[in-house]
Amino acid sequence: MVIHLKNDNLEVQFSQLGGALTSIKDNDGIEYLWQGNPDYWSGQAPVLFPICGSLRLNWTVYRPAERPHFTGSMPRHGLVRKENFTLEEVTETSVTFRIKASEAMLKAYPYQFQLDIRYTLTGKMIRVDYLVTNNEAEKNMPYFIGGHPGFNCPLLADEDYEDYYLEFAQEETCSVPKSFPDTGLLDLQDRKPFLQKQKTLNLSHDLFDQDAITLDQLKSRSISLHSHKHDKGIQLDFEDFPYLVLWSTTNQGPFIALEPWSGLSTSLDESDYFEDKRNVSWVKPGQTDLKSFTISIL
Repeated sequence: MVIHLKNDNLEVQFSQLGGALTSIKDNDGIEYLWQGNPDYWSGQAPVLFPICGSLRLNWTVYRPAERPHFTGSMPRHGLVRKENFTLEEVTETSVTFRIKASEAMLKAYPYQFQLDIRYTLTGKMIRVDYLVTNNEAEKNMPYFIGGHPGFNCPLLADEDYEDYYLEFAQEETCSVPKSFPDTGLLDLQDRKPFLQKQKTLNLSHDLFDQDAITLDQLKSRSISLHSHKHDKGIQLDFEDFPYLVLWSTTNQGPFIALEPWSGLSTSLDESDYFEDKRNVSWVKPGQTDLKSFTISIL
């Protein structure tokens, strides 16, 4: 079943698998969303929950006060990106998907959660709402969530990757932590300079020779993708998310992922306790937490 929203500017498509975006096309027929060529990356725009990135040895460990004697195994980027969501609602302007904790999920993440993902199309903007509900009777629920949308780069056939650049909302000076591609882990204490008093970053495949770039010191909460050859592009606004990850494949994939994350892979200086990870979000029993970002076609 094709699930889509359409207005005078865009046609956007979705899949119940992962509750994810699968297409963003404008009136000129230009496809902005990466279409999942498996030669590079078979994904498109997975939703990362209840972790972003990786845990040490993929193990979930909880403090005894939260979940006595519990350990489980959780793959990189969490539990829901390859699961089927239910289609809860479709209106003229929005689509809502839902997934609840299954018995298999509870073996890795022992919380009765409900995750709703709502996409709203307004003009040239797609708003993505993550609504995380804690259905536990008494326990507070820790979680992380993030988006992983990949965008075609280049957008047009007569362009190269190097014709594109990223623009930040503010002038940025920051360093980036060392990453370990084999495990997905980070060392937030081992850093190298990355941006130096600049608002723009020219794209090249060499940027991703060591896998993803974790921007954990950005002031900007908005980033846009532009071409030097035309005025078509994409803007991502991510006020609710403290981190942004840039990624493409080491085999020169013709796309770039712009990923707003609420948390990061485990750093070497962190313990294994899930609740102690940096910037963990908490939801009280019976409550719902909302985090949102927007994708705008320029």
